[in-house]
Amino acid sequence: MLNQINIPQTYTPEQVASILQLTKNTVYDLIGRGEIIAKKIGKVYRIPVTSVYFALTGMDYDLYLSEKEDFKNLDRVEKAIKEVRKNL
Repeated sequence: MLNQINIPQTYTPEQVASILQLTKNTVYDLIGRGEIIAKKIGKVYRIPVTSVYFALTGMDYDLYLSEKEDFKNLDRVEKAIKEVRKNL
């Protein structure tokens, strides 16, 4: 049954530290701040490969920039919604 389930690759904090060329304590700090997503199983953390990918690619920063751009357009969106509501 388990061989039919697609389980993502996971790493230990020590492995992630090696991949990212950081100290183990820095990885634990990143986990604590939510910058690296990890699941604690018993006394150990497991970090999915997707979390490492995001840390390497800066995807989170890209999302931040997109959100910032969205907020710039928020006034226009709210104005358009008010116009549509007037016509209802």
